[in-house]
Amino acid sequence: MSIIGHPFKNIKQKLAHSLGLPFQEVLPETMIQEAILAEGVQYRKRLFWPVVTVWMFLSQVLDKDKSCENAVSRFIAFLSSQKASLPSADPSAYCQARQRLPEGLFKRLFVGVAHRLQARVSPEGLWKGRRVFLIDGSTVSMPDTPENQAAYPQHKTQAPGCGFPLARMVGLFSLATGAAWDLLIGAWKTPEIKMARQLYEQLEPQDILLGDRLFGSYADFWMLQIQNIDGLFRMHQRRKADFRRGKRLGKNDHLVTWTKPKQCPQGLPQEIYDQLPEMLTIREIRYALQRKGYRTKSVTLATTLLDPKAYPKNDLTELFGQRWSVELDLRHLKTTMGMDVLSTQTPQMVRKEIFCHLLAYNLIRSLMWDAATRHQVSELRISVQAAIRHTLNFAPQLAQAGRRKRRVLYGDLLDLIAKEQVPDRSGRSEPRVRKRRPKAYPLMNKPRQELRRKLAA
Repeated sequence: MSIIGHPFKNIKQKLAHSLGLPFQEVLPETMIQEAILAEGVQYRKRLFWPVVTVWMFLSQVLDKDKSCENAVSRFIAFLSSQKASLPSADPSAYCQARQRLPEGLFKRLFVGVAHRLQARVSPEGLWKGRRVFLIDGSTVSMPDTPENQAAYPQHKTQAPGCGFPLARMVGLFSLATGAAWDLLIGAWKTPEIKMARQLYEQLEPQDILLGDRLFGSYADFWMLQIQNIDGLFRMHQRRKADFRRGKRLGKNDHLVTWTKPKQCPQGLPQEIYDQLPEMLTIREIRYALQRKGYRTKSVTLATTLLDPKAYPKNDLTELFGQRWSVELDLRHLKTTMGMDVLSTQTPQMVRKEIFCHLLAYNLIRSLMWDAATRHQVSELRISVQAAIRHTLNFAPQLAQAGRRKRRVLYGDLLDLIAKEQVPDRSGRSEPRVRKRRPKAYPLMNKPRQELRRKLAA
């Protein structure tokens, strides 16, 4: 493996120690180099060597202007501040450098940052001494290219040439840190539960998994139990709870026996169905969800946390109430960071772009953790949007400052991030409507080429 050569040899160290700020503490150059070595990346002496390309890609996904032209312009501005020779503003060399990096490199990095952050959680930061993870899924769209359409076809209700390729994502998130633990990507037609089951192996014994009613099936409870993992899910609407039966543990709290489905459920492999036991003991809990101005709503949970003394009902309902944070995590990725509409032209680059967004998100979460630790506040109450904004504004100053000034600026950045706390909004409900009216143009229901021919006629 080579290092960068003349004429940029003299600024190699400056590039490595400046472009990475303010993420240098949580994603040092050594960690990137180890990932590059593990992925077997080979590269020649050139300006956009892998470490620089990773940092540039990170700055690109964090910025509102996610174009390659903007990323290269930012990089040229940095080189100018270092009195280095300036390359061409043509982004083709940088785009080729991104393409040369394997997608496994970005996944290895975002998972590594998540693990490093989780290791900093004290026993007091866990739930009853146990790690809790959240699982949920979503979709993202991408440019309408033949390659993207082949890998991630558009929705079947859209006419050919009128829709956009659509990818489904299912991810695991840490409750304690908010970081993305792992994520799978597939076509939108891939069942979400099928992808979720592939993520179970990323959990460890004694972990707890929270999810909505999609994940609380008989088979999923068993698949988690054989790994010594507990689940807490909202009960599926098709399964009815009768609290007059089973072993009573308290009001609307009992142990019941679930029996194996008579037929293999759709989407469950036959070999897994054949291994299912005939019966499972499940704890069912029902509680009332009260919101001011709304009718009282009844919620029923199913869990394998069977001991009512170790896991009281109120503690379980309070824990499940935090499942909503995974919705916020996905919203931060898709809305705050702009990952809902991707910009890359091929499936390989689409996956890299998603994983790079996850890396940037986990790095922001790490900064928030440092700020929260410094000021003794809750990391989960800090505004992600404000943390991104302050990070982007401080990055140019940090890159050009000396070592002593850099420490002062980094401390000021953490101070600002810690002050940006989101108020407690428990029970808040907002309508999913838009006040700003869109332009009164009709939707495209025919391919663009056909519409052009009609205009020309």
